[in-house]
Amino acid sequence: MTFKIATWNINSVRLRLPLVERLIAEQQPDVLCLQETKCPNDLFPLSAFEELGYPHIALNGQKGYHGVATLSRLPFEDVVKQDFCAVGDARHLSVKVQMGDRRIRVHNLYVPAGGDEPDPAINVKFRHKLDFIEEMRAMRASGEAGASSILVGDLNIAPFEHDVWSHKQLLKIVSHTPVETEGLLRIIAEGGWQDLVRQAIPQPEKVYTWWSYRAKDWLAANRGRRLDHIWSSPDIAPALAEVSILKDARGWERPSDHVPIIARLAL
Repeated sequence: MTFKIATWNINSVRLRLPLVERLIAEQQPDVLCLQETKCPNDLFPLSAFEELGYPHIALNGQKGYHGVATLSRLPFEDVVKQDFCAVGDARHLSVKVQMGDRRIRVHNLYVPAGGDEPDPAINVKFRHKLDFIEEMRAMRASGEAGASSILVGDLNIAPFEHDVWSHKQLLKIVSHTPVETEGLLRIIAEGGWQDLVRQAIPQPEKVYTWWSYRAKDWLAANRGRRLDHIWSSPDIAPALAEVSILKDARGWERPSDHVPIIARLAL
């Protein structure tokens, strides 16, 4: 049995609904996790996704900011919304997906971007990001009896040298500073997570999932970063068959600055 999961920071689900519909039509994921939906739950376009074959939908949204949504062809239960840093942001959602006899806890996360200045003493947004990362250390890949785990989302950190267009030039830029990258790698190591993207596409190959809107020609400049991730618990990591980075989506009409990532597992 094949399980296909996709993650995408869509940067407003209502504005970019046609792009999500296109992704579904072309890729047909079993589970689709969206971040930065920027939509309160009562205004989420539920019927559009139900008509596309996703009757199981979990939402954690808020007006104008943040927001995550998990859409599934497969039934799920036990919806959890963790309020990281106790500030009321809609940045986390998890569900337990039922796939035959197997259960998979799917975490959908949107980590704070952190602002522009990588100094927590003068930048409250960066302080918030570091506090969020610290709380993520408690997330364990094998922490739930009888269930595997997958963690996806826009984590807003490019942890490795080859996850950015220039390691040297970005060492003092938020998303690739040592305090952030070391923090994310600590979460992976302590939590027993497997980075499926780097399992499928080992270094030193460059991998990007985000290209800034500020670039006049994002494709020619190709100054990207790998800010979006798919991790899993060790028990299902060997089942990984393929990871796809849909770079072409960055060139779609009115695109998000992030592109979808898809992992296919032969479970």
